[in-house]
Amino acid sequence: MIKVLVVDDDPGLRLSVKSALSATGRFAVDEAFDGVNALEKIKACPDFNVVILDVDMPRMNGLEALNAIKEMDPSILVLVMTAYANIEDAVKVVKEGAYNYVAKPVRSEELIQMLDRALSAYSMISEIAASSPMMFESGRKIIGNTDQMKKVFNIINRLSKVDTPVLIRGASGTGKELVARAIHFNSAFKEGHFVAINCSAIPENLFESELFGHEKGSFTGADQRKIGKFQYAEGGTLFLDELGDLPLAMQVKLLRVLQERKFTPVGANREIDAHVRIIAATNRPLEEMMKEGHFREDLYYRLNVMPIFLPSLAERKSDLNHLVDTFIQKFSKAQNKKIYSVSPEAMAALMKYSWPGNIRELENIIEHAFILEEGPTLSLSSLPEFLLRAVGIDPESANLRGNFGSASEADVQSPNAPSPNGLGEEQIVRIEGETLDFNKHKEAFEREFIIKALKVFKGRINQTALHANIPKKTLLRKLEKYGINARDYAD
Repeated sequence: MIKVLVVDDDPGLRLSVKSALSATGRFAVDEAFDGVNALEKIKACPDFNVVILDVDMPRMNGLEALNAIKEMDPSILVLVMTAYANIEDAVKVVKEGAYNYVAKPVRSEELIQMLDRALSAYSMISEIAASSPMMFESGRKIIGNTDQMKKVFNIINRLSKVDTPVLIRGASGTGKELVARAIHFNSAFKEGHFVAINCSAIPENLFESELFGHEKGSFTGADQRKIGKFQYAEGGTLFLDELGDLPLAMQVKLLRVLQERKFTPVGANREIDAHVRIIAATNRPLEEMMKEGHFREDLYYRLNVMPIFLPSLAERKSDLNHLVDTFIQKFSKAQNKKIYSVSPEAMAALMKYSWPGNIRELENIIEHAFILEEGPTLSLSSLPEFLLRAVGIDPESANLRGNFGSASEADVQSPNAPSPNGLGEEQIVRIEGETLDFNKHKEAFEREFIIKALKVFKGRINQTALHANIPKKTLLRKLEKYGINARDYAD
């Protein structure tokens, strides 16, 4: 349940807000009668998610309370309530890091909608917390050894107070666009559009038109007027992904927009104001590109005001357990499957892998495992074969055993004991011949094993895959390989 603190010197308003939120069944609401009392409550109970704060209060006004709350815990979301006469003060508080403001008299529906948007923005930061981004300011790293979530909120909180450009650095798959979206939806530009453009996906001759738009007839094929990305993003954020692929001619034009906050559509004789936040991202070595003359120094320094660095997954494998848990929760909900954990053997394989595709590759692999897994735990056999091979595991032996490592008690049970998969002594496969050559008998063993399992489970593919511990995909492939027809073993 989401914990909310309502802070106002009017007890009637506090009661009204508390009643509206409590009625949804989603919020646990406490009250404070002014800013000082709010800080006391937050110190005593530091797990509040949201503070709904009045601007005009005795002892400590809303702006002072906001700064104190953010200093204490930047992860707390703050919504501001204000009378119409004090809207200017509310806007000032929002610029200082509050999520948004709502005018009195407060309408319950409007407040709950705003809370939902705020919590959605909060969840974005929760997702990127594991990325542990590092922000540099004037060459100085500004995050310390605080809680990981608070580090990320601290970065977002700082960026929400300014409209300076942000440069996100990191390899492909580290989550650069997710960080950009989190910055946008927690900043003063959140009410505007978030417009993403991939600089490597646009032909050079169309770049200027794509960014700045064009007038009808300005070039061959321009049969109508077009609004560019800058104009569409007005009041919001323009995210320039793969910045290192921006052509030199466009680098000059982008620099001019950043300096003058104006641009001219292709074929037009008028300038248009650009009130747009620029966030750029790249995996290219811009410093080397500048030395080679492929990237402009003046544009680099204009964009590099607040750089954020996203480390590769290989550089921070200590985060792997947390990331895997995060994706398990995500896909459990998305696919409505009751999978809660990953087996020690599968986790060992994930830890050993080099992760060239970073977090994006990890997410894809966990989703792949969810599709194949039929039990409550992601097992070694549900991981992709290429990953198993990369860490030195034979995919076939992993699929047949479902684990690797030392033998378990089940492996050394009495020969006459019933097997947990339903294959008793009379179904144990015996390979004839005197030569003990594994490679020679492997295929014969697989074929015999699958036939025995199909007989036990009456040719039912799903039951055979589940109880014989063979991923369904692997079983179907083996049936085709050995020319086995499952229907031959049905009742």
